[in-house]
Amino acid sequence: MAISFKHIEPFLNVHRNKFSKWVGYIGLGIGVLLLLCSVQMYININLLIKEKNIKKTGFDFISVSKTITNENMGQDNRFTQADINELQSQPFINDVAPLKSNAFKISAGAGQLIPFSTDIFVESLNTDFIDTVPASFTWTNVKDYVPIILSTDFLEMYNVFAPSWGLPQVSEKSAESINLFLQCRGLLGDAAFKARIVAFSDRVNSILVPESFLDAQNKNLEGIDELNSSRVFIKTKDVNNPQLLNFLQQKNYNINKDKTRIGRTKQVLQSIMGGLTAFGILIVLLAMVLFSFYLQLMIARSKENLQLLLTLGYSPKWLSKVVAKKWVPVYLIVIVAALAATELLQWSFQHFTMNDTEQLSPFINLSIVIIAVALIILSILLNYRLIKKQLNLL
Repeated sequence: MAISFKHIEPFLNVHRNKFSKWVGYIGLGIGVLLLLCSVQMYININLLIKEKNIKKTGFDFISVSKTITNENMGQDNRFTQADINELQSQPFINDVAPLKSNAFKISAGAGQLIPFSTDIFVESLNTDFIDTVPASFTWTNVKDYVPIILSTDFLEMYNVFAPSWGLPQVSEKSAESINLFLQCRGLLGDAAFKARIVAFSDRVNSILVPESFLDAQNKNLEGIDELNSSRVFIKTKDVNNPQLLNFLQQKNYNINKDKTRIGRTKQVLQSIMGGLTAFGILIVLLAMVLFSFYLQLMIARSKENLQLLLTLGYSPKWLSKVVAKKWVPVYLIVIVAALAATELLQWSFQHFTMNDTEQLSPFINLSIVIIAVALIILSILLNYRLIKKQLNLL
C-alpha cells in the first residue's frame, strides 16, 4: 500500500492556525487576479490604440516647433542644423525636414474675380513629407505661374468669414481654377508672379510653394542663401511613442497636442496598469510569505512527531514531497479560479464596452495563461523548497 499524506496527517498540526491559512489563500487569489487583469488590460490598451492609429503610409508626420515662453521670447527660437541633426539621430524618428519660410514680404490677391488681397506667408517642404503632390508642383524661371499647395484648413477658414466680407465661398475644385497674383517685396527689389492652387493638403497647415521658388526669391529679394526654420516636420513610425513624447518634452519642443492625445492617454493608462501590476505582485509575494509562516508554524508544532517519522525511516526528501503535494490542489484551485475570473472580466469588457467597429478578442491573451502556469509552478517549487528546508533543520 502506497503511503500518502493522509497516513502521516495525524502526526501534523495541519488543522490549527486556519485563519493564517485562509488569509494566505485569499491574499494569493486577490493578488493573482489583480496581476492577471492588469497585464490583460495593458494588452487591451495597446491593441485599441494601435487600431485607432492606422496610417495609410505606415508613418506619422507631425510638425514640431520650439515652445515660446516669456523667458525666451526675445531670442532666436528657430531650428539650427545642429537641432535637426539631433532629431535625425533619434532611433524613434525616421526622418526630419525643415519647413523653409519666406524672408521677403508677400501679398496675394485674386484680381477682379475675388476682390480681396492680404499679406500671407509661404513655406516649402520636402515633397516626401507632403500628402498630396501633383506633377505640376515644380517651378523654374520660365514657368508661367507658381504652383501652390494650400491647407484644407485655410480654405475652410476663408469660407467661414467670406460671407461677412461680401466675398463668394469657393469649393476646392473652384479654388484650383482661380488665378492668383503674388506681390513680393524685399530689400533688394520687388517681383510679381501669377500663382495657382494645384492641390490641397490635410497634413500640412501652410501655404506651400516649390522649394526652388522660395530659395530663388529669398536670394533675389533679400540676399539670403540659407535661413533657419521656425518649425520642422518629423517622420516617425508612431507619433504616440512614449520615448518620442518624452524626448520632445525634455527639449521643450511644441507639437500638436490633439495628434498626440492618444499617446499621452496611453502613457497614463500604462502607468496605472504598471502600478496595479506591481501592486498585484506585491500582494502575491505577501500571500506567499504569510503562507510560508503558516507552514513553518505547522512544522514547528509537529517537530516531535516529524522527528519520530524520520527515526522510523522516512527520508526528509520523501516527507517533503508528500507534504508539499498536499498544497498542490490548493494552488491550482486558487490560480485557476483567478484565471477564470480574468476571462470573465475580459469577456464582459469586450461585450459591454466595445462597439461593432472594435475587434477586441473576448478571450484572454495567451501570455496571461502562461503567467498563470508560471505562478502555479513557482508556488509549488517555493512550497516544496520551504518544507524541505524546514525538515532538514529538524
